[in-house]
Amino acid sequence: MIEPAPVAMSTLSALILLICQTPTALAEDGPRDPGVRAGAAGAGAPLPGMDSYQQSYFAAAEALFVTPEGIGDGLGPRFNLDSCAGCHAQPAVGGSSPAVNPEVALATAYGAHNTVPTFISADGPIRAARFKVHTDGTPDGGVHALYVVSGRVDFNGSAANCTITQDDFAGNLARNNLIMRIPTPTFGNGLMEAIPSTTLTASLAANAAQKSRLGITGRFNTSGNTGTITRFGWKAQNASALMFAGEAYNVEMRISNNLFPTERDETAGGATAAAPNSDTIMAATAGVNALSSMEMVGIFVRYLAPPTPSMTSPGGTASIAHGKEVFASTGCALCHTPSFTTGDSDVVALRNKSADLYSDLALHQMGPQLADDIQQGAAAGDEFRTAPLWGLGQRIFFMHDGRTNNLVRAIELHASRGDSKYGASEANAVVAAYNGLNGRDAQDLLNFLRSV
Repeated sequence: MIEPAPVAMSTLSALILLICQTPTALAEDGPRDPGVRAGAAGAGAPLPGMDSYQQSYFAAAEALFVTPEGIGDGLGPRFNLDSCAGCHAQPAVGGSSPAVNPEVALATAYGAHNTVPTFISADGPIRAARFKVHTDGTPDGGVHALYVVSGRVDFNGSAANCTITQDDFAGNLARNNLIMRIPTPTFGNGLMEAIPSTTLTASLAANAAQKSRLGITGRFNTSGNTGTITRFGWKAQNASALMFAGEAYNVEMRISNNLFPTERDETAGGATAAAPNSDTIMAATAGVNALSSMEMVGIFVRYLAPPTPSMTSPGGTASIAHGKEVFASTGCALCHTPSFTTGDSDVVALRNKSADLYSDLALHQMGPQLADDIQQGAAAGDEFRTAPLWGLGQRIFFMHDGRTNNLVRAIELHASRGDSKYGASEANAVVAAYNGLNGRDAQDLLNFLRSV
């Protein structure tokens, strides 16, 4: 396999990093987003309390998470990126979009002939594209991979003569038929998975009178077969950390695996492996070698610890503590539930632990401004899972499509009037309460959010 030469951080890259980490000001005065919190990442570590076997599996799984996949590993024939850590990198392995988008360089890596779509930029978020409808007008909603392997020579030149081409992203964007998604962080996924469904339903039903006054309802996405609550992804469409990993392997890298054994594109002439790309190796002598890379990545995200919040930055301890109070008094905490306790588990590291995720993991109607017209499971085109906020302090891009890097703007985007297609956002009253705050309270709230 041909390895790419290491690229040093250039002056341009350093400038991009600075621009990405400095949110665009919305006003000359008034509350301002403090920006990406400086200092140690405080993320990317394994859960505390893991035994030696779990630690060894976690270490091996992390190595797979960061290793790029090539054509010989099953990459393609269509793909968005070539490694899990490519998407999940900020502020540490397992996180979200980094400051410099690797999708740009990957377009022509190993001799590929791809054109970078206009909605992908070096200083923008990693994005996956979905089309709302097919050419015949029927619902689509699926991920359309950005790139193809045509021209790549990283596996014995196997794709040098491949003729498959990229989808028509420019045309679909012009027809308003394209929506985008950015990666969700995977920190604390095992803890979120371990929260009992009864705990989640009780939390959603709590404070009913207050929620009703503010126009907050909410409901859970569920599995069509089991009826159980699904909780991962922008629309809570995946039921487990393993399902999250298996779908990402198949959707983002087009690597078939135990959960998704069929190639998503079987176009003649496209470079594909002769067997499922990521499968259990039953002849292996050790369990860590027997499990497929997809299963190992599922283990990694299940045992990845949540980020550690800052008690002092930004703004100091008093500002953060007051901001947390304002977060509750304005109604933010009614959807961004501060904390849950996990249930019983045979894994000590997951048993009866506090999960301070700031999310109810439920779907809420967000109005036409954020609606993407994509249905996933029970989630309608204007419904999204309450995004967990832990790790927000070091996140660069916000909203499901990464349309802003400014926390103030992200809050404003939660508000939306209804139209003939979708109702008003459930967050309207809460955003109005935020807009009514005095300057100190609003700034303390922003400081608190950047501390988590």
